Amino acid sequence: MSFQAGKCSVRQNNISSVKKWAYALLLVAATQSGAVAVALEAESRSPCDHFNADRQPFFGDLHVHTRYSLDASTQGTRTTPDEAYQFAQGVRIGVQPWDANGEPQRSLQLSRPLDFAMVSDHAELLGEVEMCNNPEVTGHNSWQCRVYRAWPRGAFYLFNFMASMRASHLGLCGEGDELCKAASMAPWQEMRDAAEAHYDRSADCTFTTFIGYEWTGLVPSSGGNLHRNVVFRSAKVPPLPASYIDTPGETLLWDALESECNDSGAGCEALVIPHNSNLSAGQMFPLQLANGSPLDADYAARRQRMEPLVEIMQHKGASECFYSPGITRDELCAFEQLPRDNIARFNNPPAPDTGFLRDTWLQGLSQQARLGIDPFRFGVIASTDTHLGAPGAVAEDGFLGHGGDGVPALKAVPPGLPDKLEYNPGGLAVLWAEQNTRDDLFAAMQRREAYGTSGPRIVTRLFAGWDLNPGLCGAADMASQGYAQGVPMGSDLGPAPAGSGLSLLLAAQQDAGLAERPGLPLQKIQVIKGWLDADGARREQVYDVAGDAQAQGTVDTANCATAGTGHAKLCTVWNDPDFDPAQRAFYYSRVIENPSCRWSQRLCIAGGVDCSRPETIGEGFEGCCASEHRPVVQERAWSSPVWYQPAAL
Repeated sequence: MSFQAGKCSVRQNNISSVKKWAYALLLVAATQSGAVAVALEAESRSPCDHFNADRQPFFGDLHVHTRYSLDASTQGTRTTPDEAYQFAQGVRIGVQPWDANGEPQRSLQLSRPLDFAMVSDHAELLGEVEMCNNPEVTGHNSWQCRVYRAWPRGAFYLFNFMASMRASHLGLCGEGDELCKAASMAPWQEMRDAAEAHYDRSADCTFTTFIGYEWTGLVPSSGGNLHRNVVFRSAKVPPLPASYIDTPGETLLWDALESECNDSGAGCEALVIPHNSNLSAGQMFPLQLANGSPLDADYAARRQRMEPLVEIMQHKGASECFYSPGITRDELCAFEQLPRDNIARFNNPPAPDTGFLRDTWLQGLSQQARLGIDPFRFGVIASTDTHLGAPGAVAEDGFLGHGGDGVPALKAVPPGLPDKLEYNPGGLAVLWAEQNTRDDLFAAMQRREAYGTSGPRIVTRLFAGWDLNPGLCGAADMASQGYAQGVPMGSDLGPAPAGSGLSLLLAAQQDAGLAERPGLPLQKIQVIKGWLDADGARREQVYDVAGDAQAQGTVDTANCATAGTGHAKLCTVWNDPDFDPAQRAFYYSRVIENPSCRWSQRLCIAGGVDCSRPETIGEGFEGCCASEHRPVVQERAWSSPVWYQPAAL
């Protein structure tokens, strides 16, 4: 099985520049069958030495907050965008708290650098953060800024309430909000400058940065999260980011990005990635327009174009699917599941099963049957949502918390657990691209050839086609044949040729890890299928397609030692035994790793906690013995789906 794993793992130095640029031109003319068409912009930069026409996986984090996010700054985060990009490349950074001499008492360092990252500070309060921290900025001595400096935790709630729930500033911005807009210019420029400074444009292509930000809104009536990250393809970006205060609704955000960027003719291009639909009270993926009428084809087309991806996993939980005993058969949905349905912690009527992606993909099939286009045809990534400026800090071992909505970073100081039990270290975004450049990675996002992991650097591929060759797993050119015979994850497929069966080529490779800390074996690959039956009812099925019953890893929760068997690699060509060419359907894969200790259990052991002996439960370790504590985790990777369309509408 030919399989590319890890950063720049396949070097093809004999590929000439002519071949590279010819391939780029070919991509402009035609993309893979069924994939989303994209128009590539040729960057002014050297081609990468590691260029691979069959694409390779690049690991990154597109959700990173630094000192310019109000929720990070009021917790004491001092990390700059520049330091965040250094951290992503393996440089140690200090994190709070700081001592009286201004020296950090804790520090972090990635054991393995990322391939790409994006600082995504909140657009809504960039000006206020700069104003309240910089004595040279008009408004620094306003009562609002005095509250910010004297009572930062109170300011966290006060400022965010006004921005995210009232779509308003707090009265310190002057007429037309001009003071805050002016104050926003410096941090926005610093975010842009840092991204440019750390983008490796040499032929090594070791690290790619994206300019972007977070658009942060809530539904006032339900506390539902509407947060989205905006990613720009190049350094050509609007003068200021469009915030929720400016554009209080997803269609208004799209309007601003289209007019100021995508349709401006200025070479600017942006896409949008929603996150934490698990906390959206079911309102991240509405079935009605703002005026209360049903979704229409125009909305569906715009959503497909502007929002090709969503975050399936991050610090504030997983959004794949909901599990409840006796209601849901898929027990593996019980993974980093939060106990509420909204980010504001409103006591809504019990409905924690809203906003999950599997149900939304099914709803998309129904909407397509009605509209002729699916508004919810998105692929997936994962990221961290770190508020320490620490992109890629996803290890369960040594987790320091991520701040933000969890335990304030100023309080996340040992001894004790550094974050709320319900939160986790977050995940990673993985993009299949020819080379590690902005153009190629952005194109991968647009065509949805992307997947997410819960932290490990699991490598996985998925191709769909008709009666695929069962010997593909052993082929030296497996990926080339996958592209030639089918379509990759994120693509559309259909209609079926007469008499053909639908096949998936699925491959996965465990995280190689490091010599001193190797990755864990894989347990299995699953295929999750969703479809509409003849009467329009939405159905789903989980299939175990690779791995075996003997591959049963174990973990000792007393010391976190792992044992048992598993798989370094898995590969199969799976034929859908229930394929009906008349039924709309989607398919995605879920790769499951052997069990290991969760971050909280590791810290409980380090803290000497024995729940049978109350005297060992020190201050800050009470969560170790709480009923909701989950000592074991099974890390995983989720592919973007492929969609089967039986006939053109």
